Amino acid sequence: MPADPPFWKRKTLDALSRAEWESLCDGCGRCCLHKLRDEDTEELAFTNVACRLLDLDSCRCSDYANRRATVPDCIKLTVRRVMTIDWLPPSCGYRLVAEGKDLPWWHPLVSGSAETVHEAGISVRGRAVSERRAGPLEDHVVEWPGVAPPGALSPTPPEGGARSAGPGSGDATAASDATAASDATAASDAPAAQAGSDAPAAPEGTAHGRPAGRKAAAMAMTGEAPAAVRNDRRARKGAS
Repeated sequence: MPADPPFWKRKTLDALSRAEWESLCDGCGRCCLHKLRDEDTEELAFTNVACRLLDLDSCRCSDYANRRATVPDCIKLTVRRVMTIDWLPPSCGYRLVAEGKDLPWWHPLVSGSAETVHEAGISVRGRAVSERRAGPLEDHVVEWPGVAPPGALSPTPPEGGARSAGPGSGDATAASDATAASDATAASDAPAAQAGSDAPAAPEGTAHGRPAGRKAAAMAMTGEAPAAVRNDRRARKGAS
């Protein structure tokens, strides 16, 4: 008898368990980078400046369980926000599942390894700078956080780069273990609610955001003109 498809192929986001929701995060760290948005045009610009809590090597939150004590305005990613926000990277597992797409070969649920997200060039490892050292955000505007590398969304690895299939071929429990979903219990502190609300049936708690706190005076790469300061979402990955 054929095995059941993995949970991300047979469930919608609002039907996921707490561990399944947490495990969908690939640990890339892209959503932990500051974003800037023009007050007048709504144009979005990415930067390579990471939240102070992001470990730039592992690309994980360094204090996920207590993140709000350090970053009080950190917000949770919910089913509703996945459907509406525009700063999730095209490679994001939440975004892919919401769009009815399969997870790529490097996702830890597929590969069985947390390292494949780095090996595939998806994570921010080696490309991000901490907000503690960055200086003005407008000096760090880049495009790559919003772009998937060539072939990154393929369900199979490039020729010569294949890895053995991991525990993500249908066993949700093993899959969540492969992506450090053990953080889920400590991190998820909101009760489940109806799908589509700000606290979805699938627990909140994997990707997070907080206001950037300021608006860049000019962003040459996006063609934005100087504008007044406004708050914008800065996605911040937690349990990833």
